Amino acid sequence: MKLFAFGLGYCARHYIARSGKSFESISGTVRGPAKAEELAGEPIETLLFSAEHVDPAIAARVAAADVILVSIPPGISADPVLARFGHCIASLRRKQTIIYLSTIGVYGDRHGEWVDESMTPAPSSERSLTRLQAEKSWAAISKEPDKKVFILRLAGIYGPVRNALVNLKAGTAKRVVKRGQVFNRIHVEDIARVIDAAIAHKGEGGVFNVSDDAPSPPQDVITFAAMLMGIEPPPEQDLESADLSPLARSFYAENKRASNRKLKDAFGIRLTYTTYRVGLEALWEAGEGR
Repeated sequence: MKLFAFGLGYCARHYIARSGKSFESISGTVRGPAKAEELAGEPIETLLFSAEHVDPAIAARVAAADVILVSIPPGISADPVLARFGHCIASLRRKQTIIYLSTIGVYGDRHGEWVDESMTPAPSSERSLTRLQAEKSWAAISKEPDKKVFILRLAGIYGPVRNALVNLKAGTAKRVVKRGQVFNRIHVEDIARVIDAAIAHKGEGGVFNVSDDAPSPPQDVITFAAMLMGIEPPPEQDLESADLSPLARSFYAENKRASNRKLKDAFGIRLTYTTYRVGLEALWEAGEGR
């Protein structure tokens, strides 16, 4: 099998590090020469893909790929991958599995209620609205007889070098409290396992929530991480008075619990890191935050 990855970011690189040996060749896109140089020692052919430059070799690599992994987020008005290569992918008469990494943000605010894939998305931000539009376009490509498309709606991603332990050590962690607020999370290792399960799946594609078993208040994650480190957690802050970026603040505008039952039933998979506690304990034992 050959893999092409639109976007060699955190999830894609973790997946390739874990499962790259399953592929005879791996190609992927980066936005600039600096990232290409960073990946020079890895067994990945890097191709530039940005608003300013599109490597002409991308089309041939996409045409030869058995698996296409898409983790580039859509822009303000359009998905750059679909805009440039959507028609090409749809018209290729070659069996391909497409994995599109989306977000549970497309459900919008559900006031803390459970959501599953049977529910109609109701995005409440422009960012999630463009995600939903991209999902619909990728789903349309799945109607082609030789294309199998999996839309994976990811919860909040954490894992090595991206977690509460690291943030506490760096002094950037905040214990922000909004009454009744909960978030789901998902460890990057479990995302990689789900991608492998999707590729191996004999049935149809579809939409799947990729989330842990324990939606929890965000401040509890910081408290637990501090306990593992043997330090005092930062003081609690009300959301209204907390110093947050507009992007960080926007996440608190949505409150939901994302079910992963369909994922488990369809793929027969059980998460390695079922809760943030299990995930953080493993990361602490691996030396994160020390």
